[in-house]
Amino acid sequence: MALKLEHTHREPRLSEIATQISDILQDIRFGSVEIIIHEGKVVQIERKEKLRFDNK
Repeated sequence: MALKLEHTHREPRLSEIATQISDILQDIRFGSVEIIIHEGKVVQIERKEKLRFDNK
């Protein structure tokens, strides 16, 4: 999954952040990804993953 983000002077690490998010999205099977932004900058990325077990 490719992320398309514009480069801005406000966030020089945008490419690094986009790579981290892309890596998480490719690796996660069940769960969610939350991106925390403060004053227009990404300050935290939270990954919540669920593990499912087949109880047959």
